[in-house]
Amino acid sequence: MAFSRVALHKVGIMDQIDLRTRMERVLYSEDAISERVRKLAEQISDDYRSRGHAADRKGRPLLIVGILRGALVFMADLAREMTIPVEYDLISVSSYGNGTAPGAVRLVKDLERPIEGRDVLVVEDIIDTGYTIEYLRRNLESRDPASLRVCTLVDKAARREIQTQVDYVGFALAEDAFIVGYGMDYAELYRNLPFIGVLKQEYIG
Repeated sequence: MAFSRVALHKVGIMDQIDLRTRMERVLYSEDAISERVRKLAEQISDDYRSRGHAADRKGRPLLIVGILRGALVFMADLAREMTIPVEYDLISVSSYGNGTAPGAVRLVKDLERPIEGRDVLVVEDIIDTGYTIEYLRRNLESRDPASLRVCTLVDKAARREIQTQVDYVGFALAEDAFIVGYGMDYAELYRNLPFIGVLKQEYIG
């Protein structure tokens, strides 16, 4: 594939950028995230095992539904730490685009399988205004799952605009900081950072 000189120049610039230098500070370190994910997985596994929901009436395990793209890293790590059988599927909705202002929520990619009669755990990277998760809750509940619960790595209650139930929370974030890393992005960058950091204001906008 041929690239123009302009395109090659842009690629070269991106190759030289250390995204870590764009962080105002590290909010949750790689070690802190790893430990919290492990404890969340232990709590969820114990809860479903004690409730008799480690498998449904047909012997099907808990179905984890990850919300693309931000929750992908968190979901993968969470699933690997769980001690009960699990299956997983992915769903995608659109509400923010490449900016920060919420808009109408719409379904972009649906699940690959039916969830009727299944115990479902929705996994999200961050919940802030509440619009996206409430849209998904209503959508998935209409499909008659046996149970539906929500797990988020970060609960950013400072930006909440509507009430929503969150069953499992990794970190409760009181401040209204713009965070990236560990799957979370700004304009599709920073997802690959192993920690969660506060992005410097000069790189937002």
